[in-house]
Amino acid sequence: MNAMQPLPEGQMHALELAYATPPRAYHDFNHVAEVLRHYAAVAEGPGWLQPVEVRLAVLYHDAVYEPGRKDNEARSAAFAREQIGHWLPGAGVEVGRVAELIELTARHGQFRPADFGKTAVADDTRHFLDCDMAILGAEPAGFDAYDRAIAAEYRGHVPGWLFRINRRRFLKSLLARPRIYLSDFFHERYDAQARSNLRRAVTSKR
Repeated sequence: MNAMQPLPEGQMHALELAYATPPRAYHDFNHVAEVLRHYAAVAEGPGWLQPVEVRLAVLYHDAVYEPGRKDNEARSAAFAREQIGHWLPGAGVEVGRVAELIELTARHGQFRPADFGKTAVADDTRHFLDCDMAILGAEPAGFDAYDRAIAAEYRGHVPGWLFRINRRRFLKSLLARPRIYLSDFFHERYDAQARSNLRRAVTSKR
């Protein structure tokens, strides 16, 4: 399977339906499109060792998303396994790798660059996780829209005061890390802007 080969129509329809259920303010298919934009930037720069597997991980990483649940990533990975097995049975996709990448997104902000080693596979992992976190380094208006959308998703699921405490704690933990981004590619591009955005967001949630 070629990395840029379109998915079968039925597979794409099921994927888009998943991202629309339930309706979401941020973790929808627009988010996937944005992560794919960063995926393309990596492809044009340092490159991918497993471009097909990483692209599928991008497509499926938030397919199951319910605010407040702890198993969204595991359920998204299981959905990816089922769908890829059904629609792409002879495509030579390493499905276990797709699922592994998706499940790693449950631990955003907990990894260090050295956690994955120095192999090309490790580079894929770092770049994939950074693609998903690139929004932190967006221009201020884009970051603020993202921050508001996350709050909107949790509204009605978590008390507002509790969301603000947990959100501020998460953002502060990112800001306190020596490296926000795991790869040099994203660190050089987005670290300074991400820190500016995070400082502003943390201050606004006092």
